[in-house]
Amino acid sequence: MAIGFERALSVHSQALEVRSRRAEILAANLANADTPNYQARDLDFKATLAGLQGRQGALEVTHAAHLQAKGGAPGAPLYRTPAQMAIDGNTVEEEQEKAAFADNALRYQASLQFMGNRVQGLLAAIRGE
Repeated sequence: MAIGFERALSVHSQALEVRSRRAEILAANLANADTPNYQARDLDFKATLAGLQGRQGALEVTHAAHLQAKGGAPGAPLYRTPAQMAIDGNTVEEEQEKAAFADNALRYQASLQFMGNRVQGLLAAIRGE
């Protein structure tokens, strides 16, 4: 019986990919905290991962007169609504971005640990331990 590594690691590798992309978006928000009219963006992790796995929760358009849902395709960065927008039009809330970045980094590390444990388990199974 063959071991399907793609099947065994797919969720964790996809989660790492989405977490990495979210880290880039959050870092861009922090880098542009003082840029006038910069709009803070974020990624919906759950919807993006579901889209990668083919379980999109998107609405189906069955008639030409139907309106499209807002938000675009799963995985597309969304604009964040600020609690208090700056006078210059910037919507980055630095403390919120730092907290989101730290949370994402922690979850990225957890995904790496899960993947490492999975690989160790597969190696133990191959060795017959």
